[in-house]
Amino acid sequence: MTFLRFIPETTNVDFVKWRYVAFAIDALLLIVAAAFIFVKGFNLGIDFSGGVLIEAKAAHTIDISGVRGALGSRGFNDIQVQYIGGGTCDKPANSCVLIRAKPPGNKNESEVADSIKARLGPAYVIRNSQVIGPKVSGELFHDSVMATLLAVVLISLYVAVRFEWQYGVGALVATGHDVFVTAGFYSVLQLDFSITSVAALLLLAGYSINDTVVVFDRIRENRRKFKRMPLADLINLSTNQIATRTTLVSAATALAILPLLFFGGPALLDFSAAILFGIVVGTFSSTYVAAALLLYLPPIRGRAHEAAV
Repeated sequence: MTFLRFIPETTNVDFVKWRYVAFAIDALLLIVAAAFIFVKGFNLGIDFSGGVLIEAKAAHTIDISGVRGALGSRGFNDIQVQYIGGGTCDKPANSCVLIRAKPPGNKNESEVADSIKARLGPAYVIRNSQVIGPKVSGELFHDSVMATLLAVVLISLYVAVRFEWQYGVGALVATGHDVFVTAGFYSVLQLDFSITSVAALLLLAGYSINDTVVVFDRIRENRRKFKRMPLADLINLSTNQIATRTTLVSAATALAILPLLFFGGPALLDFSAAILFGIVVGTFSSTYVAAALLLYLPPIRGRAHEAAV
């Protein structure tokens, strides 16, 4: 049976030859990301900037857009409303909501919480109310940044132990690059940066290292088969062998994210947009950057780099 193929089963691209173009694109992405992060910063969400979280239940199915519009019309900043389920919230369905709001400049968190409760009225039962102060939120932001950096370093250490230290360096640069550039994506578009955003960055780190390990594993396998092949040719051979697989996996992952982007609502819009951007950047860096860096590192196990490029 003949199968329909959208792309060739194997490719014949000189990835090493085009590495300088890839490095230039990566450098541009890093410069733009760094400039926006250090100059413009992040549009911190309630988790990191402080605010109010209120869990409310009604005796009827709640129109979430109506609640968002009613609160937004009263001047509450950065209103986020989402359904929560489980227990009595399913009787009737969608009868519980979680409301997040930032305080305006002339109000503190407690005043905002009281205003929201008053606006909801007696039709809603307030099941939980929390006020997140700026100190707690600042500590949470710091801890989230440290957790992301630690995750990237530990992933790279695993690759260094599992393969060789040279591969670990390549993994550190490629994965760190993907996480940093995606963080820059949040800053450039001023997307809401919250705990969900940190989850997106950690997800991308895992996704990126998966692609990178596939490339490294194929290089290691081909090194055993073609002991006299120059490293540049070995990288080209290995990358071409997995290029189709990498492209298809990335496309399938992107297709799985698209419904979240278009139908996930405001709560998932920023998350899904960042994931889609990160998939593109991660696929690019795993294919062009991670393996090409081996050309500039000391020989693996004493094998000289014979790249005539």
